[in-house]
Formats: sequence, C-alpha cells, structure tokens
Amino acid sequence: MFRRHALGGVSVVALQLVLLQPATIAHAQPERELPSVTVDAPRAAPQRAVRKPAAPAAVLTTRPSKPPAASVANSSGQGAAASGRLAGASDARDRLSQAPSGQTATMIDRSRYDDRPAFTVGDILRESPGVSVKQGNGPRDLGISIRGSNARNGFGIRNVVLFDDGFPVTQPDGLSRSDLIDPHAYGAVDVIRGPSSALYGNYATGGAINFRTRPGGSIDGAEIGSEGGSFGYLSNYLTYGKKVGNFEGSLFTSDVRGDGYLGNGWFNTQTVNFLGTLKVTPDDRFTVKIINNDLVTRLPLRYTLDQYYQNPYQQGCATFASRAAGCALVGLNKNGFNAAAGVDQETALQAGLGRNDRRTIVGGRWEHDFDNNTTWRNQFVFDDRNISQPTGSTSAIGDFPSYNYMSDVTRRGEIFGLESTAYFGAFYNTLTASSDTRFVMPGGNATLGRLSGNTWSETTNYGLRAREELKLTAALTAVAGLGWERTHLRGVNAAYGYPLVGSTPPGITTADRQFDNLAPELALLYRVNSDWLLRARVATGYGTPQASNLFVLPSGAFGNNTQLQSQANLGYDVGFDWTPNRALTLSATGFYEFFRNEILTQAVTGAQNASYTFNAPRSEHKGVELAADWQFLPGWRFTAAYTYLDQVYTEYTENLASGLTLFSFNRAGNKIPGISPNELTARIGYDHDSGRLAGLGGFVEVQWKDSFYMDNGNLLKAPGYELVNLNVHYKTELVSETLKSLNVFFEVRNVFDRTYIASANNVQNAMKSGVQDVATTGTIYAGSPRAFVAGMKVAFR
Repeated sequence: MFRRHALGGVSVVALQLVLLQPATIAHAQPERELPSVTVDAPRAAPQRAVRKPAAPAAVLTTRPSKPPAASVANSSGQGAAASGRLAGASDARDRLSQAPSGQTATMIDRSRYDDRPAFTVGDILRESPGVSVKQGNGPRDLGISIRGSNARNGFGIRNVVLFDDGFPVTQPDGLSRSDLIDPHAYGAVDVIRGPSSALYGNYATGGAINFRTRPGGSIDGAEIGSEGGSFGYLSNYLTYGKKVGNFEGSLFTSDVRGDGYLGNGWFNTQTVNFLGTLKVTPDDRFTVKIINNDLVTRLPLRYTLDQYYQNPYQQGCATFASRAAGCALVGLNKNGFNAAAGVDQETALQAGLGRNDRRTIVGGRWEHDFDNNTTWRNQFVFDDRNISQPTGSTSAIGDFPSYNYMSDVTRRGEIFGLESTAYFGAFYNTLTASSDTRFVMPGGNATLGRLSGNTWSETTNYGLRAREELKLTAALTAVAGLGWERTHLRGVNAAYGYPLVGSTPPGITTADRQFDNLAPELALLYRVNSDWLLRARVATGYGTPQASNLFVLPSGAFGNNTQLQSQANLGYDVGFDWTPNRALTLSATGFYEFFRNEILTQAVTGAQNASYTFNAPRSEHKGVELAADWQFLPGWRFTAAYTYLDQVYTEYTENLASGLTLFSFNRAGNKIPGISPNELTARIGYDHDSGRLAGLGGFVEVQWKDSFYMDNGNLLKAPGYELVNLNVHYKTELVSETLKSLNVFFEVRNVFDRTYIASANNVQNAMKSGVQDVATTGTIYAGSPRAFVAGMKVAFR
C-alpha cells in the first residue's frame, strides 16, 4: 500500500559511453588492488598507474586475476617494524591517523564496497567490529558509535573523532555530522577503537575514524558512476585524479537525491571533496583539502513505539484532517510565540519540517623533512557549519565557524640502541557561534515565529601530546603516550517569554567553565611469529560538554545546567591477530572500560529543546570484538564482524517529579539505554576469476542487531532485527584508448521485507499515577523496506 519498489532513475550517461566501443570489452576480471595483510603496514607513496598500449579495436584480451588478499586488516601492530623495514618519519606520522601502533584498529579497503551500492557511510562501517550505526535526522545523517560511545546521543556524532585524509572534521565542540561523507569518494576507512585521547584529544572516548580518499596517481584518469532504484533514489558521481610531476591531486563530486521511504522524507544533496599535494622541494610538501556539502531535505517526526507498530513508514500523514492511524503530530503555537492563543496539531508534511544545511571545510598542511628521520608538520583547518533546521515545534538557526591548528614533530631513531619513534605536538582550536531557536508557526513551509532563545558560545581547546614507540626486542614493542588539554567554555543563553499583555525581559543564564584533562596510554605488542600478534593496552579518554548542553533543563526548557562535568574513561584491551596465510585472518579483542561522569543525552517531551544532557557518576562498559576474513575455496570468501556489549550503570540515582513529590530511583545495575548487546554483519560471496565468466560474482549478507532498552528504568525495549541483502556484480577491464574498466551491480536490500527500527533515541522515564513509566516521546525511525538498487561505474584513462 505504501511501498514503492520501482527500479528507476539510473543515469544512462555512463552506459552510452560504453556502448560507443562495444568491441573493446575484455572478458576478464581486472586485478583488484591487493590490500596488505601485514598489521599496520604504512601506506606506501602512491605510484602512477602504468598505461597499457591500446589493443586493436576488435581484439579482446583475457587475463585471469589473482584472488584478493584479506581486505579487513585488524588490530594495530608494529607497523613498519612488523613488515621488516624501518619506515621514515613521514610514514610513521601517517600511521598516527590510520593505525597507530598499540591501538585496536580495523582498516576497510575499497574492495569490500566497490561492487555494491553505497548510500551512506554505514554501508562501509558495518564491516568493522565494534561499530554501530543508527539513522539520524536526514538521509545520510548517521549516529556512528564505537563500543556504544554515541548510542545515547540524540543526533549527530559524539565521543568519536572523525578525520578526512588526516584533516579533522569534528568541530571543537565535539560534534560531527556524516552528511558530508559520500562513501564513493574513499579508497579506505580506518576505524580506531577504544579510549584515544592521548593521541586525538577531547571527545575521543570511543576512538577515531579516518576516511581516506584515493590518491590521484592511483586513479590516473576519471571514473563516472551512477546508482538508482527504489523510492526515487538517484546518485551520480565523478572522480578524477592524476599525478603529474611533483603534483598529485584528486577531485570527487556527487549529486544524490530521492523521495525517501518515509513520509516527508524527500532529499537533495551535493558534495565536493578535493585533495591535492605539491612536492615543492625534496624536503617540503604542501597539501590542500577542500570539502563542501549542501543539503536540502524534508524530515519526518520521530515515532513512539506504539506509532511505529501502527504505521512504521508514516504513510497517509499529509494533513491533520486526512491523516491515517499512527501519524505523529507536532503542536505549533498559532500566534508564533505562546500557547495562549491556541495550538494547531500538524503533521511533518503539513508543517514543512526539514533541514537546509551547508558545511564547508578548507585545510592546508605543510610537511618539512629535516632529514630522513625527522618530519615537522603544520596543519590548519577552517570549518564552517551553517544550519537552518525546523525539525519540530522550534527551528535551530545558526552559523558555527571554527579554526583548528596543530603542529608536531615525528622522529625515527634509536634510544640505547633500540629502534624508536618519538612524536611531540601542540594544538589549538576554537569555535565561536551565535545560534537562534525560533518557534515554528502553522501554515506550512516551516514558517517561523518569534525568537524562543539565543545562545552565544565560545569553545576553545589547546594542549600538548607526546608519544614514544620503542622496539624492546625483535618481537616486543612498547608504546607510551600522554596528552594534556585545557578546554574553556563560555556562553550566554537568553530565553524569551511572551505574555499576552505587556512584556517580560529574557531569562539570562551565563556559563564560564574551564576543564583540564590528562590522558595517559600504555601498550605492549608481542609478535610471537609471522602468524601471531598478541597485544595489550591500557588507555584513557575524556570528553567535555558542549556549551549548548549547559542551558537545557530536564524538562526541555532553557535554564541552568552549568554543573555538567567532563566525562572520563579508563579502558583495558587484550587481544590477538592470527594470520596463518593469505587466505585467513582472525582477530579478537576483549575490553573493559570504567567511566566517570559519563555524559548521556535523552529525549524530552515537546518543549523548546528536544533533548537534555546529564552526568551518570559511574558506569562500566565491557565487551568482545571479533573479525574474520576467510577465502576457504578458490573464488569463495566469508567475512564477519561481531560485537558483544554489556554496559551498566554502577552509580546513578535518577529523580522523577510528580507534581510536588520527588521520587528517587537507584539505577545501579541497570543497562544503559541505546546499547544493543549483540551485533553481527556476515557475508559469503563468490567471484569467478578466469575464463569467459571472469569478473562475475555475488554475495549474500546478513545483518543482525539485538533488542535494546530505550530508558534508564529498563521498562521499554526496541525490538531487534535480522536483515538479508543479495548482490550480483560484474567487473571487467576495457582495452581502448580511453576506457579502462566497467563495473555493474544489482542489489536487493532487506530481501524478506522485514519491518525494523533503524533509530531509537533514549526516552525519559516519568511518573504516572505514582508509578514509574515511560514518557510518550517520539524517538523512532523505521528502516527501509525491501529496496532494489542498480548501478554502474566506468573508468577512463
């Protein structure tokens, strides 16, 4: 009744280009880029691809390709030392963004997602254990969590630091958004798990993620791609890269749009991502990074669990009068400033709710080699986030410009005859912003009423970092790190009230808080032999509140919440990596983390603000992460990423008010809401690598997410789900003057058309008739029903 599965909107531009030279298609699968199975191997300098001489137009060539090596490299071992060579200081510095020694990490290379549609970065990150994603407020806005770190946050990404080619895309207030991340742009993704503030600073309590675009030399030409399918989805993108003399650059652009599978879910977004490096002298390199994303999207209201069961895809919700059962409604003040003149109940479509955002990042990096063993790096990033977000009864409007500067020195050498890599750096970043909250009025098109509140804030972080990696023996490496950081939050919040008669001055709340945090780290890596790597680590993380958190009360109204403390976690990791041959990689990690003053966010029933932030004095997080990559027969491959999480409060008393009576509940021993205890992504596939069918393949993928609690009282659970995806693809080389390769694929997602929850934010508990219950707050988005997606990529010389 409400599902559309038409396969439509696929661009035919690339197909027309291929059909111009039908005789040049070779019936052979090109060799895939073979990712390293050496743990933490440093990234080699990109090499210019060697162009083959063109074959005559009517001649076909057949060249069988070798099966790819394992592409999900886990853990983080001894880097260059593990590969038997001493890396230069520049290589060692690159590793600190990709897979620092001693850290539990996963590298996901392009071969894992090159032959399938990639709508969001979640399609990539599910390949890593420890990572969980949930749908955010927009088509490609995701909540990305490492070891449950961001599962309690209501929107965006917190407690995980994000980088793009080593340039930070997390702003100084700790907020990241995934809207600007188009998965087609990247050649690899590095997921670094566990407390990481010694190296990455504030907000790295869960870890860090580094998205790496493809170097221009490895592209060596252009690639045009197109995907389209159910619910009006259409994605067109272009990648161009070259290495010419001392300059290497790559440019990615994309246009993505669709109707969405939820009511009022239309979207339109464009992304540009550029990376260019110029080697000015043998010792000096300049790198420029530019990212820009424009997003226009409509946005549905979040559902309660009851509404989700009634009408999961929010169909038939055009207007209040004609709405179907289970439609969510938002109350809008008729006069645009208070409820005294009456309130209209409208649906999301009727009110015109949505987002109109722009994000622009410009960065520069200068690297200077004093000698072969010492590199000095200076990096500057300007990051501007501009938002207009009528997402409910109010709209957030503001501009958030930030500046980030860092300088560091990395040196390779010896200490007492032992191989050493030493790193020392300093950093400074700041964000100054003024944001408005305005009432949304009835009448459609998100008409704005009067000012509800204004927050001026300034967030500044500065500090020092030091790190030493020492090879004690041929098999044993020790790592020690220490980070110190000072965070200064200043802010003024003005809350406006509008009586029917006369006027009242705004309520003013000020904040001036300073936080000092110290983060030590220790790790040991023991290379038993070429097959086994054992690792142990103890490390710390910390994260300060955002300035906006200081001005919202538990009721959702503006007020004084300036007592918030920074959170800190101490974590222990033990694990191993086993790689007996190129066909098999197994990795296992167990972790136990102790949190103090964990910063948690939960949704509140419709008020000026949608969420409230508080500290839980003590909590414990423990779990297991498993990864496997097994090529058990020629052409066959099995991969799996599994995460087990057990996270509980150990000290936290929650107070709930009922009229003038206050009720206290001891939450010690309760599960922390938002945490799914079991998650698994597993895939089995086959790729034919010889003969006339070379390049033809397919896979079946299973995603499992266990049920989880949504409230502190553990009274309400979001149900779990299992999804099955089916993919068929074909890759081949093209021998011509202009064309290099063709890649076509078709995928059915959610094959059995399961109805499931893609996002469920935490919800408040409330007292009802003297009994603890759950507030009726909308926090849920359903996931996509069965969808069909087809696409193609054509690479040009």
